[in-house]
Amino acid sequence: MTQVLTANRLDDGRVVFLTPGGDWSPVLNDARTAHEPVSAAALSQAGEQAEANSTVVGPYLIEVTQADGGIRAKAIREAIRASGPTIQAGHN
Repeated sequence: MTQVLTANRLDDGRVVFLTPGGDWSPVLNDARTAHEPVSAAALSQAGEQAEANSTVVGPYLIEVTQADGGIRAKAIREAIRASGPTIQAGHN
């Protein structure tokens, strides 16, 4: 199982993913992947530290697949989160 760490950036609420360099990116393909439990635990720990530092809120691991040269979220909910809002602000 391959996983990445996602959260919401605290300053603007945007969905972000932890990168290999330890930054947070709104682009799923920038995410650092974990292929085994030890790597996944390290991602979780990095998320907990980022939350303690008030960088992100609500970090958690999601399952992903490698497809078409990129990373895709397996769950529909996470695919929607990774793609951005399904409606535009200001439209009722």
